[in-house]
Amino acid sequence: MKILTNIFISLFYSGYVKKWPGTFASLLSIVLLFPIIKSNIISIEIFILVFILIFILSLFFINKFSQLSKTHDSGIIVIDEFLGIYLIFIFYDFIYFINSYLTIFLIFILFRFFDILKIFPANIIDKRMKNSLGVLLDDLIAAVYTITILYLFNVYT
Repeated sequence: MKILTNIFISLFYSGYVKKWPGTFASLLSIVLLFPIIKSNIISIEIFILVFILIFILSLFFINKFSQLSKTHDSGIIVIDEFLGIYLIFIFYDFIYFINSYLTIFLIFILFRFFDILKIFPANIIDKRMKNSLGVLLDDLIAAVYTITILYLFNVYT
């Protein structure tokens, strides 16, 4: 169970990258998810159901990892970045901007910006929610900010 927990929360050990594991995991998430959403391999409904399943599993595995490592929101945990990028890709058709390359670039830059900055309410959640849900929510908020900005780009350009 310990190995499975580690593989899951570290996104196949990408959380063990020495420098900027969250950035690396965000890039890896884009590489894994973009071909799926772009090629329409699965329906958006299935894509959303898989997101929900991964979210629920993340709550369990982050809690398990935190108990095993006696830490909270360790840098090794990068499944939250994966879920943030995943949430953005659920809205890909609404946030597509000019071309795929620019859209992917903006997704990456904006998501990392909001994830690092932790703009309200992400900053409050990060400080006060010391559980697995808190670990996930600040990245999902960063994703919502990214979706909002890219959607507004589309509306006003």
